Amino acid sequence: MTDTETVRDLYHRWLADLWNGDLDRLEDIATGLVSPAFVGHWPGRPALVQGPDSLAQVVRAGRLPFDPLTFDVEVGPLVDGDTVAARWVARGAYAGGEHALPGATAEPGTPIEFRGHDLLRVAGDRFVEYWVISEAEHLMAQLSGTA
Repeated sequence: MTDTETVRDLYHRWLADLWNGDLDRLEDIATGLVSPAFVGHWPGRPALVQGPDSLAQVVRAGRLPFDPLTFDVEVGPLVDGDTVAARWVARGAYAGGEHALPGATAEPGTPIEFRGHDLLRVAGDRFVEYWVISEAEHLMAQLSGTA
């Protein structure tokens, strides 16, 4: 898959279906978006994710501390050959409770907003590799009252 519009559509599905989609369907959604050999890299955690099920678990864990949490594209997606890049913004409210983040002192319902960048490599009709950079420090500052 090297058609620019098709890769852009795949990225929009990545954000809309996976990061904003139904938490109960994440494994099926991930299987449709990434290859079985997919590798995802987070800052300081290279190859944290391996395969669609692992991706679904990490996405779920990242979304559960918030209710709601939505992701929107701010820039892109920009496509160059087999690579797509985009900048996104996440907005929502901290849920706290059983999914509270370590170090967070914010009350449930505290609004949050943070941004990040995605870089993905495509092969065939699915993503095969992913690198993300997000404003985790800014998010935690909002949740610890130091923002």
